[in-house]
Amino acid sequence: MSAINLLVVDDEPGIRGGVVRILRNFSVSYPFMEEEFTYEVMEAETGEKAIEIIDSSSIDVVLLDNKLPGIQGIEVLEYITGKEYDISVIMITSYASLDLAVKATNMGAYSFVPKPFTPQELRASIESVTKNLFLKRMTRQMRMEGKQNQYQFLSVLSHELKSPINAVEGYIRIMLEKQVGDSIDDYRTMLERSLERLKGMRTLILDLIDITRIETGKKARDVRNIDLYEIAKRVVDTVEPLAIQKSVKMHMDVQENTFIKADSHEMEIILNNFISNAVKYNKDGGEVFFSIKKTADNYVITVEDTGIGISEEEQKLLFQEFVRIKNPQTKNITGSGLGLSIAKKMVDLYHGTIEVQSTPGEGSIFTVKLPAN
Repeated sequence: MSAINLLVVDDEPGIRGGVVRILRNFSVSYPFMEEEFTYEVMEAETGEKAIEIIDSSSIDVVLLDNKLPGIQGIEVLEYITGKEYDISVIMITSYASLDLAVKATNMGAYSFVPKPFTPQELRASIESVTKNLFLKRMTRQMRMEGKQNQYQFLSVLSHELKSPINAVEGYIRIMLEKQVGDSIDDYRTMLERSLERLKGMRTLILDLIDITRIETGKKARDVRNIDLYEIAKRVVDTVEPLAIQKSVKMHMDVQENTFIKADSHEMEIILNNFISNAVKYNKDGGEVFFSIKKTADNYVITVEDTGIGISEEEQKLLFQEFVRIKNPQTKNITGSGLGLSIAKKMVDLYHGTIEVQSTPGEGSIFTVKLPAN
């Protein structure tokens, strides 16, 4: 575990003691963190004492009351900002002051908690600031170490998540203010778009978990003899609702007892990405032809569609992370831009190959070959 050094600055002993008790056995962890974070709490009853501790100790987070004897909390925040200390500040306020909130935010305060606060409110604030602190320092470290690819990855990720969050927030505000009408039916389109955005974010997060596990080698693989027919049938059943919605006919040609030594989850990811794309990027009323054949040397997976097709220039970008083909035909199709890059990484694990044949306006054929031995 890693310890976060937290300084609580408040002239009330009860508040300081309460923070110590609430955080004594509290820890924070996230899937993207390799370890849990616990908290070492220090106390200061005045702003002057707080500055003394900040100057002499390594402090990560300051929980700062504004109303203090002597110098005020906002002045302590100003001191921290002026010194450019790498410290996240959470202000404690006992009254609703918009002026204070604006001033503190402009000076770099991370967030606010009300006074008095509940244990749940404090823990939620501390959990949020810990995640922010972790990501901020990780990004800075990447830049210092020259890991431009990782830094670019984070930048793209933040953009991919920020856009749908902003859209959903906008729709919710419109609905709260009843700007369009009083009936739920007046907001049906906004609700459907919000759900679609949330679905896209969920897909992105799940794809990120998969790609992170692959890159770090931390995914436990369960390699055994599995029947590709069963996996293919499961994938087709999963994709079928979208196919019905687009009136796309699916044709599956896979023999039962087509056994391969592989991880079933990895095979499902490979098949699902190619088959779902064949439906998603198809024309209404189109067709998808999907087959798996075993030859002497390979398992050959073929997915052919009658969709919008891909140009030669676009084909060169297909398997890069966060790349989505953007043109008038794809503007309403959601996706994370990670699916095919994940599928390729999975195919690479089996020393396989992927071939693409495509004609814009006519369709595409993806052929995956996995060595039989």
